[in-house]
Amino acid sequence: MLITKIRQKVTAFLFTVVLGILLVSCQPVPLAGSQSPTVTPTPTESRPPVASTQNELSANPAKLPPLPYDYGVLGKAIDAETMKLHHDAHHASYVSKLNDALKNYPNLRKKSVEALLKDLNSVPEDIRTKVRNNGGGHVNHTMFWQIMSPQGGGEPKGAIAKEINQTFGSFDDFKKQFNAAGGDRFGSGWVWLVRNPQGKLQITTTANQDSPITDGAYPIMGNDVWEHAYYLRYRNRRGEYLDNWWNVVNWPEIDKRSQLSLQQRG
Repeated sequence: MLITKIRQKVTAFLFTVVLGILLVSCQPVPLAGSQSPTVTPTPTESRPPVASTQNELSANPAKLPPLPYDYGVLGKAIDAETMKLHHDAHHASYVSKLNDALKNYPNLRKKSVEALLKDLNSVPEDIRTKVRNNGGGHVNHTMFWQIMSPQGGGEPKGAIAKEINQTFGSFDDFKKQFNAAGGDRFGSGWVWLVRNPQGKLQITTTANQDSPITDGAYPIMGNDVWEHAYYLRYRNRRGEYLDNWWNVVNWPEIDKRSQLSLQQRG
C-alpha cells in the first residue's frame, strides 16, 4: 500500500515537471527584425542597441544596423509599413550593393565607410559612383534611424538649442528654414543641419544619397525627402511629412552629434 502511494506521488510530480517544460518551450520567441507592421510591437527596451554616434561604420563588410525601436512607434510622423520597407528593403539594398562594389578591393574594405566618402577621389573610378551612392545611403540612413525616437519631438534643450537660436534667430525660424529647404529640394535627396567646414551651423540639401561629409561638413541631423520615405502615407504632400517629422526628432541624440562635431574640429 505504501509503495503504491509513493508511486502515485512520483508519477504526479513527474507529470507536473513535464507539463511545465512543455509550456515554457511553446512560448513564442521574438526574432530581431522579424516584426511586421501588423504585429504588436515589442517593447523598445528589448531591441538590440544601435551603434554609438562616435562609431564609424565598418566596410569589412558593411552591415545593416537594427532599428533602435519597432516599426510602428513613430506613428506621429511615419507609418509602420513605410518604416519596414525603408529599413528592410531600401537601407538593406544600399548595404548589399556597397559590399558588392568593394568585394574586389580588400584595402578599401579596411577603411570606414565615412573615410571612403570623405576621400572619394581615392576610390577607383570603376566603383566610385557605387560607393558614393550606396555608401552615402548607408551612412545617411544609419544616422536617420538614430535621430528619431518615439519619445521625440518638442524643442531642443542645452547647447544645441542655444546655438540654433544664435544662428537662426529662434527655433521656429530654424524649423521654417529647414522645411523650406526640404520642400524646395527637387527630386530625391536630403535636407540637413550640418556643421560646415568653417565650424558654423548651416542648413543645406544634397541630391540622391550624397552625404555632407563628402564636402567636408559634419551632418548633425537630416531628413530623408526621397518619396520612399513618405509616399505611402502622404502621397505627394511632402510639406505635411516635413511638418509631422518634428514630432519624432530625437534632440538628445542630435545634441550629442553637435558636440561630437565640435570635438572633431578640435
